[in-house]
Amino acid sequence: MLVSILQDVQSAFQYLPKEALAEVAKKLEIPLTKVYSVATFFKAFSLMPRGRHLISVCMGTACHVRGSDKVLDKIERELSIKHGETTADLRFSLETVNCVGACALGPMVMIDEEYHGQMNAEKVSAVLAKYA
Repeated sequence: MLVSILQDVQSAFQYLPKEALAEVAKKLEIPLTKVYSVATFFKAFSLMPRGRHLISVCMGTACHVRGSDKVLDKIERELSIKHGETTADLRFSLETVNCVGACALGPMVMIDEEYHGQMNAEKVSAVLAKYA
């Protein structure tokens, strides 16, 4: 039940604000430390504000050998952030993932729920422009 409530909170705010976590703990009558431990255990949850668009760069073996590190570097330079960070305007958050399950199409970049396969550094600007 706690996980589904945290999912709802994150969906509403794009992250888990401290105040909301305290309210969840109070309503469920459980220690705040338990709420925080669940919120920090799952990678899907964020305690920091996230951008409107989540960019996930696959760093799995198949994508890595095809140049996903170059794609990640280009995205970081274009957005002036490192993976794990969010742009100042809260438009984009950037993360790396181990696999998105589309190895034949690597390097893979997911933006929100949309897959962008066979990515390379030259395609990054055009793909990001679609979400600007």
